[in-house]
Amino acid sequence: MDWKSKRIRTLLEAALAEDKVANDITTALTIEPGLRASGTIIAKQACVVSGLGCIPVFLDIFAKMSTRPVGRFEVVSHPEIFDGVKVKKGQTLAVIRHNAASILSCERVILNLMQRMSGIATLTNEFVKAMAGTKTKVLDTRKTIPGLRALDKYAVCCGGGVNHRLDLQDGILIKNNHISLGGGLPAALERALKGRKAGQVVQVEVRTPLELEQAIAGGAESILLDNMTPSVVKKAVKQIRAALPGVPIEASGNMNLKTVRDYAMAGVDFVSVGALTHSAAAVDLSMRITADVY
Repeated sequence: MDWKSKRIRTLLEAALAEDKVANDITTALTIEPGLRASGTIIAKQACVVSGLGCIPVFLDIFAKMSTRPVGRFEVVSHPEIFDGVKVKKGQTLAVIRHNAASILSCERVILNLMQRMSGIATLTNEFVKAMAGTKTKVLDTRKTIPGLRALDKYAVCCGGGVNHRLDLQDGILIKNNHISLGGGLPAALERALKGRKAGQVVQVEVRTPLELEQAIAGGAESILLDNMTPSVVKKAVKQIRAALPGVPIEASGNMNLKTVRDYAMAGVDFVSVGALTHSAAAVDLSMRITADVY
């Protein structure tokens, strides 16, 4: 993740502006302007870490928003703690040494983002573990919080998952509505294969045995088996492998930790799980702030 990119910085600026951190009246009225402090971020549950890189960017942005000088800051973490690492309950993720008012004003925004990202990474890792020993990889989807997709998908990678399309320009996926509005699967697939740019892979979502036959006959370059039982998926995988060797096969539809291994054992290359980003619970993190002496 390029935390210094303009796109990411704009997202973080918006988060701070939403909380009006430069106008934190409680902190302004109760904290001495020159007081220095240490803010220690602690995991209150076992989790996979994601989002550490947001901390210095948030603090840098805040310094430019603030009407008061805030001075230098330092963000320190143990060399063994970084995005993608599993930590235990009670472990310290990072220590912020900075102007006390700055830490207080940014505390909630920093924690909100890291809790969400670490929650996504942790849930993704649960799916990865559920399929351990198979060759199947877990994919995310576009079911992300509007505006936060880049961060959501980065968190999936921290948990050991793989990104699917970043956006609608990033790949061709013919879904059920394209099929119904495009004159049927054969017609939609033919148009996509003829009109796509060099290097673009045409993936087709199929829901029935007939659509699967049509996708195979039409030369689909990747096939997504949607809302099928593991036993049906297993038969479909054999059919696809016999007709289109090497074509990536994906399964999707209400995947959960109890069933995902059954789909992996059916022989698919990927399972896509919308819940990774639309239903991940935020992990419990806290920040302990104490006065510091410099």
